[in-house]
Amino acid sequence: MLKLTLDAIEIIDAIDRGGSFAAAAEALHKVPSTISYTVAKLEEQLGFPLFVRRGPRVTLTPAGSELLNEGRWLLRSAADLESRLRRIATGYESELRLVHDSLLPTAALVDDIRAFEALGCGTRLRISSEVMTGSWEALREGRADLVLAVGDPPPGFGQQARRLRDIEFVFCVAPQHPLARIDHPLTADDFLVHTAIVVADSARLLPTRSIGVLSGQSRITVSNIEAKIALQIAGLGYGFLPRCRIDAALTKRELVAREVAEVRASEPLWLAWKLDAEGEALKWWRARLQLPGALDSP
Repeated sequence: MLKLTLDAIEIIDAIDRGGSFAAAAEALHKVPSTISYTVAKLEEQLGFPLFVRRGPRVTLTPAGSELLNEGRWLLRSAADLESRLRRIATGYESELRLVHDSLLPTAALVDDIRAFEALGCGTRLRISSEVMTGSWEALREGRADLVLAVGDPPPGFGQQARRLRDIEFVFCVAPQHPLARIDHPLTADDFLVHTAIVVADSARLLPTRSIGVLSGQSRITVSNIEAKIALQIAGLGYGFLPRCRIDAALTKRELVAREVAEVRASEPLWLAWKLDAEGEALKWWRARLQLPGALDSP
């Protein structure tokens, strides 16, 4: 009969992470005597110690370290197996990867995340953001199961997509910026002598997009919309910003909207998913994000 069990490995793992038998007992919701007995029994059966004891603190022996290195792999494999079995039995995925364009704040998903977690279905959520074409690429390259992407799909896009609504853009500068004092609609000639704040497209394989950048002009490139907003509020440059991200800044006059000769058109917000993805978690999110008023709250 095997001397090692998953329960025993889990206990050894908890002891190593907590540094003591008492910490492991608390983490695993067991009484300390159970932890001590399990370790002593296992050491007796194996014929060698797993821990060096120094009062209440314990550290792994070399043999214990090797056991735990392999044992953690077994624990992960067992957890993955449970997840796969749950998916087979219930139709829910072990993990759902949701990627949203950085123009959309993660806070807009809070109510949806809370409602999904209340299901108790066991699907783990992994939420991240990309910029412009990066969201479409994450879906195409298998790094996402569901995306909220801004801007039309790239040519040859072979997934399912639903257009949700449009994202409106406003040209903004800080009140102290020189462009705030010009009393006519701003033109390219006005822009050229000032610095533009631009967000870099996060796509790595697909052709990237560049919006509102004039040839030869000074620019500061950042990796996300939060950085762009912060630099424009600081008066370091200008640019178009999504109204859904700056209403508060406009109200507090951290930013002021200016009229421009060439406006930036609104861009569509798309919900897209993999063609062959039919898990229950993905179905839930697809339905939820297409409800009227979805994503309206910041």
